[in-house]
Formats: sequence, structure tokens, C-alpha cells
Amino acid sequence: MTQTEVAALEGQPIQRMERDGVQYVILGTAHVSRASVQAVEALLDTEHFDAVAVELCASRAHGIRDPEAFKQMDLFQVIRQGKAGMVAASLVLGSFQKRLASQYGIEPGAEMKAAMDGAEARGTPVWLVDREVGTTLKRAWRSIGFFQRFGLLAGMLGSVFEREDIAEEDIEKLKQSDLLESAFSDFAQGSAPLYHALIAERDQFMAARLRENGERMDVDAPSRKVLVVIGAGHLKGMSEQLANQHGDARATADDLAVTPPAAKWPKYLVVGVVLAIFAVIGFAFYRNPSLGKDALMSWVLLTGGLSALGALIAGAHPLSIVAAFVAGPIKPFRPGIPSGAISAMVEAWIRKPRVGDFERLRDDITHWTGWWKNRVARTLLNFFLVCVGTIAGEYIAGFYILRSLF
Repeated sequence: MTQTEVAALEGQPIQRMERDGVQYVILGTAHVSRASVQAVEALLDTEHFDAVAVELCASRAHGIRDPEAFKQMDLFQVIRQGKAGMVAASLVLGSFQKRLASQYGIEPGAEMKAAMDGAEARGTPVWLVDREVGTTLKRAWRSIGFFQRFGLLAGMLGSVFEREDIAEEDIEKLKQSDLLESAFSDFAQGSAPLYHALIAERDQFMAARLRENGERMDVDAPSRKVLVVIGAGHLKGMSEQLANQHGDARATADDLAVTPPAAKWPKYLVVGVVLAIFAVIGFAFYRNPSLGKDALMSWVLLTGGLSALGALIAGAHPLSIVAAFVAGPIKPFRPGIPSGAISAMVEAWIRKPRVGDFERLRDDITHWTGWWKNRVARTLLNFFLVCVGTIAGEYIAGFYILRSLF
């Protein structure tokens, strides 16, 4: 081992352990540190490994290997399939990473790329052991309460529009934590369910995947040694899980990869409110046809008007604004199809994103004006603002109608 390699590994958090006959060398890395990249390279140069495991899922690994892959995204289909929220959350996380890259001159996840590149150059299998980021975000979202979700959305929106450099103390926290946790740090620290979904569950999942892959290794091979590259924030928890976890490894990973069903009570609440409003409108017609017409007109103007206002604020095309106005009042008759989806699909159809919009997307979303200039970002913004406008319109209309009758 050369002096350079010794220096690269000095002070790095490395834990060595054995489980089921497999030796694991676990390196805890900092996602924004060149030292972590050098430590990965030094370990690969000085020791022989039969596999290299990285804290990545298939989609994140693909994104690191091919940063331009998102240019192939069909925005119309994304909205139609109900994936607009997931894409928007990924963009928010991407904007956070972009700020780190521009400020510190290194892409978050560079050590993971170095591990994958080094393994492939040596013909060593690469294990992707993290849970799919989409599943993690869905489980995190569904683990928190109704009001916490609004706070989380506000925090995500604020992080997009934040222009100040990331403070050094926050960078130090990032070096000892997880990228997903850091992106939503204020909420992860204050919410046990959110922390559990973002960190603890993934510790369990990654340990199970390591065990599962380890069981597949040839027991007659001269050695079974695996380099595990994970964020320093997972080093303690995942190592403990790897040492103490019992039961079928594949079953454990499968259970943690399931997206729990959404709570039904919010839907029942919304349906109940809407049915109550329409019952009141029907009662208004019963009392006086003129009064009923006024109540119905209030419903149409408030739900449609605020939906259209959301599209207008998003800078949508006039036809998208009209679509929002029409979709808002009839939302109760098409459950499962957000009014924002209809307006956004019209927007994506009329103002088809250009190649340049996809090329500039990661840069544009780091500044608040870019969400209006970029056609991809503006379509997603249109989706959310119309949905917010519709929801606000339903409750305001209900309150107004009830007050006018009683």
C-alpha cells in the first residue's frame, strides 16, 4: 500500500464484519467529499473484492451513470399515469444536489460512481442494495399526518427558491447523514415516522439485500469478500442490522419494498364534504329555484375560478386555463383524476417541451423564475397550483353556500 493510499484511508469510517461466511468491508462516505472518492479508489486498489455494493437503487444508479436520461421523459404520459408528484419531488432533490455541486465543485454521489466504475473496470459484480427512491418517498409521504404534509410541501418549495449558499455547518451534517434525510432535514428530525421511512427502513432493507446477495455467492469460492459503500449516516444502523437481522432476507426486503395503501379517511372526508355541499344545493333548489341557481353558480365560479387562477399563476396557456376552469367544478364526478392533471395534459399537448427545456431543466429549477421559463417545470407547476386552487375552491364554496342559506 502506497503512502497516498494510506493517507486516503486514514480517518475514514470503515467497519469490517462477517455474516454467514461473507466478509463485509463497510465504508461510510460523505456525499460531498473528494476524500470519500479517494477512499473508495484506495480500497479497490489495495484489496480484492468479489462484489461491490453501493447505496443506490436502479433508478438512482441510472441517473448517476446517465445524467441526461431524463431528457427521454414523456411528460404527457407522466401526468396521465399520476407520476407528476414523484417527478416533481425528484426535481426538488435534484435542485438541492445542483446547489451542492455548484458550491463545492463535486457532484453528490461521486463516490458511488467511483465504486461502480472501479468494480466494472475490474470485472467485479455491482450490487445495488438501496430501496427504490420512489418507494421510499411514497412510504415517507404516507407515514406522516395530513397537516405535516403541508409543512413538508412548503419546505420542499422553499428549498427550491432558496438562493443562499448552503452553510458549512449544514455541509458537515450532510457528511454524517443521508442525502434524502438532508434534503428534508427539518422534517426528518422532527418526525419519527418520516425518519423511520427515510433512514431506519432503508438500513433494514440494505442489510437484507446484502444478506440475500451474499447467500447467492459461490460457497466453494476461494473468498467471499464484499466492499459496501454507503453514506456515513447509515453506517451504524445498517451494520447493526447486518449483524443482528434474522429471518428470510428476501422476504424482509420484499416487505419493505411494498408501498402501503393510502389512508382512506381523507378520501371519505372529501367525498363527505362534497356530498354535503350538493345536498345543501339540492335543498336550496327545494326551498327556492332562484336560491338553488345562486348556490350552484357559486360552486361553479369558486371551484372553477380558483382552479383557473392556479393555472394563470403558473403562466399556463389560455386553453389550459379554460381546461382548469371546466375541470374544477366537475372534480367530484371523476374521482381519482385531479383537476390539475387535465389542465397540465392540455398544457403539455399545446406547449410540447422542447429538447432545450429538458437540457436546461436541472439548471432552470435552481432559480424560482426557471419554473415559469422552462416548459417542463411550468407544466408540473401548473398541475400543483390547479390542484391547490380546486381544493381551496371546494371548501370556500361550501362555506359560502352554507352561510348564504343559513
